[in-house]
Order: sequence, then structure tokens, then C-alpha cells
Amino acid sequence: MRRAAVFIPLGIFLALAAVFFFRIGGDHSVVPSALIGKPAPQLVLPALEGANTPAIDPVSFKGNVTVVNVWASWCVPCRAEHAFLVRLAKDNRVRVAGVNYKDQPANALKFLSQLGNPFHAISVDTAGRAAIEWGVYGVPETFLVGRDGRIFYKLVGPITAENYPRLLAEIEKALAN
Repeated sequence: MRRAAVFIPLGIFLALAAVFFFRIGGDHSVVPSALIGKPAPQLVLPALEGANTPAIDPVSFKGNVTVVNVWASWCVPCRAEHAFLVRLAKDNRVRVAGVNYKDQPANALKFLSQLGNPFHAISVDTAGRAAIEWGVYGVPETFLVGRDGRIFYKLVGPITAENYPRLLAEIEKALAN
């Protein structure tokens, strides 16, 4: 009986280790969002002055497939993902919009001048209010808004070579709807 008692804690430990292992594994960039299928936030924020692009107009979501990227010049992963946004902007079927998060305008403009401006529209979220409305965990995050103005997909973290094909597949699905 005493021998069996020794194995009970070991069995519990192994069961918990298995649960943690399987829950921690997988694609962490895809985070369930309560906003999937819901209308995109109807916030009107100011444009990034000097970027020569308009502010994001929530009305423009209707009838278009829009990639909304929340970014900042101080965000190292934002710099790493930027080439993917530039590539997406070349697809005329998709609009790419940016929400510049808690950034200095001069730094944001320098970032765009160095790496290129893929955005059809850029709004500035200096207070972080828009990020709360969009359900942002941290920058960068990317949302796909379908033609009906509803959030179709959410990618947490930077766009990378590993998750870019998944984003393209989701864009194709949104275009088909």
C-alpha cells in the first residue's frame, strides 16, 4: 500500500505535465477573440500628420477586405513584419490600414520613410483607446476585416514567414465571402 502511495504524486505530476505540454504547444499567434464575427470598432481617430494618407474611416470597411495592423516605431517585431505588409499592399484586392499605437509622430514618420508606407490609411492611437476597443494584447497585432465590416481574423504578434501563408489563406476566404 505504501508503494502505491509513492506513485500517486508521480502520476498526478505526469498528468499535469502532459496537460501543460499540449496546452502550451501550437500556434500562439492565433488567439481566440471575442470580436471575431463582430463589427469592427467604429472609432474615428486622427490621421498621422505628414504621412500623406487619410485616417482610417470605419465606413470604408464596408465593401472592402481590409488588413488593419496595429504598430509602433518603437516596436522591434513591427519592424521585422513590415516587409510582409509592404507585400500585402501590392495586392489591389486588399486595403492595408495602420493604427499607430502610443508613438511619437516624428518617430512613426521616420519608420515609414525608412521602410516604406504600405498603408492606405493611418490613424493615431496616442491614448491606447482604440487598442482597447480592438482587443489588442500588444503590438504588433493584425486584424482582417471582411467586406461586411466584421472582424474576420486576428493575428497576435508579428507577421512572419511561418504565419504569412495562413494570413493569405484567411484573406482569400474573406475575399470569397
